[in-house]
Amino acid sequence: MEPTLYVHYIDVGQGDATLLEFDGHAILIDAGHWKSTQAVDYLKKTGIKDIDIAVGTHPDADHIGQLAQVIGEFEVGEVWMPGNPSTSNTYLNVLQSIEASGTDYYEPRAGDVFDVGKMRIDVLYPEQLTGAANEESISMKLTYGDIQFVFTGDAGIKEEQEMIDSGTDLRAEILHLGHHGSNTSTSNAFLEAVSPEVAIYSAGADNSYGHPHAEVLAAVENSGAEVYGTDVNGTVIVETDGDSYNVVTSSTGVPTEGENRCININIASTAELEQIAGIGETYAKEIIRLRPFDTVEDLAEIKGIGQATVDAIKEQNLACVEE
Repeated sequence: MEPTLYVHYIDVGQGDATLLEFDGHAILIDAGHWKSTQAVDYLKKTGIKDIDIAVGTHPDADHIGQLAQVIGEFEVGEVWMPGNPSTSNTYLNVLQSIEASGTDYYEPRAGDVFDVGKMRIDVLYPEQLTGAANEESISMKLTYGDIQFVFTGDAGIKEEQEMIDSGTDLRAEILHLGHHGSNTSTSNAFLEAVSPEVAIYSAGADNSYGHPHAEVLAAVENSGAEVYGTDVNGTVIVETDGDSYNVVTSSTGVPTEGENRCININIASTAELEQIAGIGETYAKEIIRLRPFDTVEDLAEIKGIGQATVDAIKEQNLACVEE
């Protein structure tokens, strides 16, 4: 049994930031959006002082947004970035912070293996650069005891297939869905290769990109994985001693922005379905198993859900069926 590892999938709105802390070590994967201070604020609240490795998976401003501040305000041992350049001020500020702080800089490549304390890091991607910044996100498999985590940044389906074709063992209990749950990532083949028990995505409530995409959530749910998202669950923390793990959420509600919030019962995740009046975990799984439904009224066909429950669901005005 190892010292407890805490993996914080931080709610930074429409952006990415994940903190791994264990046995005096800390690794930060991405640092939120440049327009907010949520990532830095969370690190301070957690009491983090030193960060072994700060990873900027790629130069988009919703991933390296606060990385310059992280480098400036914390003791960072190394900064990892893929090496694709950007002309954005956010990216240039990161480079300036690295130079000013004297922090070590490294560009990891597929096949690299590192040990941080009891954690093993296998770099899955990229092998080489072609200038495709999003697609060539640093992708990694992190192993702690018998528990594995996979992170792919904004890597796309083509890049996922290259990871599969490399022959690397991609199996992991926990998968961070690529590109905020977009349908540009998380192919069925990649889902099968990773075979996650839990999938977590980072996205802002009511974001303009429509992340996460419904078909991705449906595919992940249908694969048998439990789905959590920062837009629904707030910051999600996975705790593990290397033998087993536990998922803790900071919120169980659905996003409240927008007066006409609709939970489409034909594509919603388990976490979303459970927010509907009268629908617990058991009924949520039955809905997923039996869908699609033509109307909300059809939920009455599920054993145990009577007309009174359907009436309560309709009165809540949250469940819907959309084309």
